[in-house]
This record gives sequence, C-alpha cells and structure tokens, in this order.
Amino acid sequence: MMKSIFEFMFFYKKPIAVFFLFFGCVLSAQAQPKKVVADKILGIVGDRIILQSDIQNSISDIVRQGGAVPDNAACILTEQAIVSKVLMLQAEKDSLPVTDEEVEAELDQRIRYFINQMGGNQQALEEVAGKTIYQIKDDARASVKENKLASAMRSKIVENVRITPNEVKDFFDKIPKDSLPFFESELEVGQIVVYPKASRDLEKYIIEELNNYKKQVETKVISFAELAKRVSQDPGTKDQGGQLQLNRNDKIWDPTFLAAAFRLKDGEISAPVKSKFGYHLIQMVERNGDDAVIRHILRIPPVTNVEINEAIAKLDSVRSKIIAGSINFKEAAGKYSEDEQAKFSGPFILNRDGAPYVTIDQLDKDMVTTISKMKVGEYSQPVVFDADQTKKGVRIVYLKSRSEPHRMNLHDDYSKISQLALDQKKNEALQKWLEAKIPTYYIMIDEQTKKDCPNLAKLIEGEKKAF
Repeated sequence: MMKSIFEFMFFYKKPIAVFFLFFGCVLSAQAQPKKVVADKILGIVGDRIILQSDIQNSISDIVRQGGAVPDNAACILTEQAIVSKVLMLQAEKDSLPVTDEEVEAELDQRIRYFINQMGGNQQALEEVAGKTIYQIKDDARASVKENKLASAMRSKIVENVRITPNEVKDFFDKIPKDSLPFFESELEVGQIVVYPKASRDLEKYIIEELNNYKKQVETKVISFAELAKRVSQDPGTKDQGGQLQLNRNDKIWDPTFLAAAFRLKDGEISAPVKSKFGYHLIQMVERNGDDAVIRHILRIPPVTNVEINEAIAKLDSVRSKIIAGSINFKEAAGKYSEDEQAKFSGPFILNRDGAPYVTIDQLDKDMVTTISKMKVGEYSQPVVFDADQTKKGVRIVYLKSRSEPHRMNLHDDYSKISQLALDQKKNEALQKWLEAKIPTYYIMIDEQTKKDCPNLAKLIEGEKKAF
C-alpha cells in the first residue's frame, strides 16, 4: 500500500477529469497526426464510451504541463475514466445538482487559464487549437459536465470521512524513511491589491482621442486594422489589426464590451466603450447570429503619481487597521482587494495544486523583491508593482510563513501529512463504495486493452485493488 502513496498524490489530485480532458479538447487539432486514423473505443460504462483519443490526449497534456508519465499511464488513465463514468452515472441516478451555470463558470475559468498560458493572447490559443473560443467551449462542455457530476458524487461518498491525530501519526510512521520527500523552501504569501484609477481629465482625453480615430476611419484616412496595429494597447490583438471572434453567450468577455459589439451592424463603428480594461473602439466586421468577427482598438488612460499615491494612502490605512487588530488580513482582503482571485479563492497565492504554499520561482519579480526584506508575520508597506504590460497596481504583502528546505517531518509538515492521510482514508472509502457499486453497472473493456492492462480486468471482476 505504501508503495503507491506518492503515485496516489499525483493521480488522485489530477485525474483524467476536467483539466487534461479539457486541454485535450483545446489542443487536439495540434496533436492530430496528418494521416487520419479511425478512433477506437477502449471501454463502455453503461451507455458512455471511453475513446483511445481521450486517453492519448490526456497523456500528451500531462507531458505538456511538465508532469511525470509512468509506463502504465494509459492503463491508469483508462481505469480512472471508468471510475469517473461510474461516479457520473450514479450522480445522475441520485439527481445530484450540477447546474449549467456551474459548467459555464468552469469552462470560463479554463479558457482564461489557457489564454494566460498563451501570454494573454486569445488569438494564439485559437490558432493552436484550430478552433474559436466558442468551439473550444462547445467541444468541452459535455466532458466538463460529466466530470463535475463525478466530482459531486465523489464528494458525497467521502463527505463524512474525518482523520484523528493518531491516524496522522500512524500514516506518517508507515512511510519508509528513504521515501520521505525533500521540500524546497516554501512560503505562504498573501496580498491585498488596489489598481489606481486614472483621473477623469485623462479619461476625457482618451475618449476624445478615440473619437478622432473613429473620424479618421469613417473618412477613409486610414483603415481600422492599420490604426489598430499602430495605436491599440491590446498586445493580444494589436498585430492582427485588433481582430477578435466573439460569441454572444461567452462569459469570458467584459459584458459591457460584448453588449456594445452586438449592437453594431456590419461595418459600423461604436462610440468609445468603457470596460474594466480601458476604453475601446469596436468595428463589426461580420455577424452571423450569436457569432461575430470584430476589430477593436484599446486605449488605457494613463495613471499618474497622483492616483498611485491615493492608492498607497488607502492601503496604508488598511494596513494600520490590520496591525491594530480591528480587522484581520483575510477580512481586509475580502473588503478592499481588487484582485479577482481573492474573490474566489482568498488572498493567498496558490500553487498549481491549489494549495497556499509556493516556492520563490512561482512569484513575480516584484513580489520576490518585496518579501526579501520581510520577516515572517510582517505586513509590507504599500508597494507599487507591474500587474501586466500596461497596468500598475499597489499592494500590501503578508508573509505568513517561510519554511527552510527539509525532509518531510511531523513538526514542519503536519498539515500536509494530515491532508495526505485524509486523502488516503477518503480513497479507501471510495474504493469500498466502488467495489459495491461497480458490479451493478454494465462495463465492457476492449480485449486488447484488457490484455495490456491487467488492472482493468481486475476492475470488472470486482477483485480488491486500490484506485
């Protein structure tokens, strides 16, 4: 059992579910070989199928993300796909609630992640995928819903599982000493962020500038595309003449920007439109129902030292309240921070597993400079930082903890070990549930796959095993 604990850390935390299947949908066009090969059904669970392409895309995506791929990855992922479908089908039987809104929110979150992976360039993502954002979401919608259902069922099965301190110690004592992982120095770092707003005078100047651009295009002094290449401050679309593909139902767009675009007729140019990014001119190139091709020019009103100093003064007051104890850091972040992540996952910077422990290389260079002067437990003075290529922010940084490089031990890593022990206990509860439920479902596995993956034969025969 202990031999598989740290394999379990990887595969249980990152199953075939939403992340890799979604990325497979996004990049499958790039991954397909030039010679067209018929897909193959590896397995059937109930009325749901598992395709060979799903498994191969998942393996490719693990590699793209820098993950380690064991020799039997295809067998492990196929097994996880079978388990996922059993969970999903049971969730449907139990009528567990997964709303369309939750699915769309998950799709939007993933799209934002992939756009960020492409340097914030949406068009680059669409070129790599060979699909529009709308098509990417449409292709992934069914698998995202399936995996949210499976996740809801898994949560229901293990919701009452708890762990005691004695169980944590027993878990740790069973790990071979030569298998204990070595941890780099890790930090818990929180931030409260304010983005200074430009003055009204500068906003008026930008609006006048955009109105002048509109006149130049309408009088045919210059084309919209050429003007966008010259003056737009959107790095993701500037080189393409400001061109974007939109769908009215996509929630990744600023709603004001989207509404203004879809009010336009073909060839028409909007008045200046304010979004959370700045001010835009929008030209409708072509519209087909809820789909549209547009061009836009983004201009961002510059922030001066006056506005930056106002943000510094605001955060200095917040910092004083935190130090005085009239509000704690988490409450202050919820009330004052303008960082979007803080609204959903709290003020602490998260690693790729969603845990609030990061290494120094996972922080931006401005943050590294700030914490290099701090002691654990301190709150920084408000500091200015580059939020992106065109935007400055001001933030208070809280250095909650900093560990030294060390071998895993109960003293320094109790919370991590406790979580691992709890995960194993939940996994055992899930295993017990599956052993009882799997025989009640029709499961068929391709003969060659069954031959290559003995673990799958054991699965449908109901033999005891760890998932």
